[in-house]
Amino acid sequence: MTYTDVLPPLVDPAPPASARAGLIGVNRSMPRRSVAAAEQPMIEVKGLTIGWGDIIIQKDLSFAVKNGEVFGILGGSGAGKSTLLRFLIGLERPIEGVIDIAGHGSPDLAAGLPPFGVMFQGGALFGSLTVGENVSLPIEEWTKLPDDATAAIARAKLKLVGLDGAADKFPSELSGGMKKRAAIARALALDPELVFLDEPSSGLDPVMSAELDDLILTLSKTLGLTVVIVTHELESIFHIAERIVMLDQVTKSIIAAGDPRELRNSGDPRVSDFFNRRSKES
Repeated sequence: MTYTDVLPPLVDPAPPASARAGLIGVNRSMPRRSVAAAEQPMIEVKGLTIGWGDIIIQKDLSFAVKNGEVFGILGGSGAGKSTLLRFLIGLERPIEGVIDIAGHGSPDLAAGLPPFGVMFQGGALFGSLTVGENVSLPIEEWTKLPDDATAAIARAKLKLVGLDGAADKFPSELSGGMKKRAAIARALALDPELVFLDEPSSGLDPVMSAELDDLILTLSKTLGLTVVIVTHELESIFHIAERIVMLDQVTKSIIAAGDPRELRNSGDPRVSDFFNRRSKES
């Protein structure tokens, strides 16, 4: 058995029925928008071991994400990048260690609205809903706003990511890059201070990927967002990430941390080969 055999699905195959029923608001589990001082890390991870039962994916991870920065989680295939994201957002409970978000402790999705939005790998838009309805889901889930206000906010978020006029389209009518933008709009629906992006550039051509990178940078700077991006796309990392951690599948640990541009010259061949796209045989 491998860890993929016990990994639960990242999203439900259909939108939750409760999201279409106009839910009442829920008390937020954590304060939002800048209660923490600027020097307080947005995320602090200490001694984190993740996995399920006897299956250990990564062990004894420690790192911090600064308030307002674009931070990358890198590693080869199977290193546990997306799995780590599941633990950071509270979909899974760690085996050991501490995850602290904005100085208010571990994320607890059962306790109320956390102070972050998430763009899942591939976008994870619900195909049976329009783009506007997809973006409206978090607003309907967590607030008591009337339908017209919810729809107006969804349109504003879509305009923010360059999809003005796309609210009435279905995901099947969008290009790959537009789907990713719509997923980012949904992640921004409730004005979070922190956004997680899982492989945002995956599957896009170089031009679309570069445009999405520019969008992420613009959103980070104009909205004051902290962005945690999970990716293996080096061009994106060199362009937008201020710091990164690199996970290793063999040692189940962080083998590099810091400015990705400086890590190109790392003395560790595992790290320098990754950042310089060298194969083991070269």
